Amino acid sequence: MSKLVSASDAVARIKDGAVVTVSSSSSLGCPDLVLKAIGARFEAEGHPQNITSIHPIAAGDMYGVKGMDYLAQDGLLSRVIAGSYPSGPSSLEMPAIWEMIVEDRVAAYNVPSGILFDMHREAAAKRPGVLTQVGLQTFVDPVREGCAMNDKGAAAPIVSREDFGGQTWLHFPNIAPDVCILRATTADERGNLTYEHEGAYLGGLEQAIAARNNGGLVIAQVQRMTARGSLRPHDVRVPGHLVDLVVIDADQKQTCETPYDPAISGQIMRPWDSFALADYGVEKVIARRAAMELAKGQTANLGFGISAMVPRILLEEGHPEAVTWAIEQGAVGGVPLTGFAFGCASNADAFVPSPQQFIYFQGGGFDMSFLSFLEVDVEGNVNVSKLGKKPYLTAGCGGFVDITARAKKIVFSGWFEAGAQMDLSEDALKVATPGKFTKMVDQVEHVTFSGTRARETGQEVLYITERCVIRLTDQGLVATEIMPGIDAQADIVGPTEGRVTVAENAVVMDKKLLSQAPMGLSL
Repeated sequence: MSKLVSASDAVARIKDGAVVTVSSSSSLGCPDLVLKAIGARFEAEGHPQNITSIHPIAAGDMYGVKGMDYLAQDGLLSRVIAGSYPSGPSSLEMPAIWEMIVEDRVAAYNVPSGILFDMHREAAAKRPGVLTQVGLQTFVDPVREGCAMNDKGAAAPIVSREDFGGQTWLHFPNIAPDVCILRATTADERGNLTYEHEGAYLGGLEQAIAARNNGGLVIAQVQRMTARGSLRPHDVRVPGHLVDLVVIDADQKQTCETPYDPAISGQIMRPWDSFALADYGVEKVIARRAAMELAKGQTANLGFGISAMVPRILLEEGHPEAVTWAIEQGAVGGVPLTGFAFGCASNADAFVPSPQQFIYFQGGGFDMSFLSFLEVDVEGNVNVSKLGKKPYLTAGCGGFVDITARAKKIVFSGWFEAGAQMDLSEDALKVATPGKFTKMVDQVEHVTFSGTRARETGQEVLYITERCVIRLTDQGLVATEIMPGIDAQADIVGPTEGRVTVAENAVVMDKKLLSQAPMGLSL
C-alpha cells in the first residue's frame, strides 16, 4: 500500500482530542501544507476538535508562512505548548495564535525548546517525565509562572518542583503525542526521509519515535518522492518504518523568503568575501565590543539581535574560522545567517539534530554564549520572553533558558535605553537625545535568565551596551568600562536612578571600536 496521500487525506486521520507535535523552526522545515489542511478540515467539518499542539520551536512566521496560525481556531485548538511563537514588528498584524493567547481562548505555555525535546525522548522511552534544573528561578519555575502564558494555562500546570538527591528539580510529566507532523526533502516509497535541501534536521526523528512508541500517527511532508531503494542509507534521517503517510508539497520553501539556497543546506561553500559585513553604526560598535571577549579555538553559541552580528565582525577582522559557532537549530561552524534566514548557517562544518545540540547546551559544554536582552533588573535578571503591551514582538524563550542554565560565560548585548539617539564619530559616541526609558529596571516583567542563580553557580555575566560594559557582581550591576564620549553620571547612573553603579577603577574603552575601518582585532 502506498504511503503517498494528499494533505487532506492525511489530516483526516487525526482524531478529536489528539496531541499533535510539529517539527519546525519558524519557516525552516515548516510542514505548512499539512498544517493548512488541518485548519481547512476544521473549517469544513468541525474536526478535529480540542487538539493539543506541541512546537519545540515555532511553526511559521509573520512573513507568509502561517504555520501554527492555521490551527489557531476556537474549537480546534484547546492547548498549545511551544518553545517559541511567531514574532515580528508592531507594524504587522498580530498573529492569530497570539490573539488566542492574550484573549485567554487557549491554554498556552512557553516551555524551553530543549526541555520540549527532552519531553519527547522521555515520552518515547516511557520514563516518568523530565527531571531538570534548567529553568530554576526563571518564569519556567512554578514559584513564578510555571511556563503558563495566560490564566487557562495557569489553571492546568504542566511542571512542578521536586526534591531529589538533596537538590531541587523541575519535573515535567510526560505528554505523549498521538500525531507527529514533520518535513524533509525526499521520501522514497517506503517512507524513508532525507534532508538534503533542508537547513537543519531539527527534532523530527525524536518526535516521530515519540508518536510511534505511543501508538500514534506520523505524517511527513516532502518536496519529492523517489523509488524505494534509491536513497543512500547513510543519508536517511528518519527511517520509513516510523512514517505512516507522505504528503508532497513541490513548492515548500527552504526557509522564509528563500525557496532554495544550496549554501544553507551545505551543498556548496560560499567564499568568505561573499558575506555582507555589518553596517557601520551603534549596533556594530556593541557587537565589536562583544567580539573582543572571544579567543581563537573557542566554541560559542549565538542568539538573535545584536549578538547575531558578532560573526560578521570576525569576518571583517579576518578571522572567519577562528571560532566555532553552534546554534540551536543544529548548525555547527560556518557563519550563522541573519534576518529571515536566522537559524540557518552557511559553510557549516556539520548539522546536529536539535535535541542533541540542546544536550550540549544544557550541560554547558561550550565556552560562552552571545545573547540579547529586552530589559535587565537590579538582580541581573534578564527578560527576552515577554512584553505585555506588545506580546508578539518577542518569540518567547526558545532555547534561551536551556543555553543560559549552565553556560560558563554569557555576554548579553543591547541598547542601554529604548529610543535614544546617538551621535557616532570615530572619536566618541555621545547621547544626542535621551531615550524614552532605560532598559535597566527595578524588576523585569519576565525572568528568562536568573541573575540570582547565576551568582550562586558562579557564571560570568556581562551586559554590553552602547554606553558601557556592565558586569554582574555581588554588589549588583557595575559598569567597568565606559564608551568614549559617555558621561558616567549623566548617561549611566542618572538615567537608571543608581541601579547601575560605576566601578572606581572603570576604564574608557579603546576608540578603535568606533573606527569605520576594521578595528584590528586579534584573537
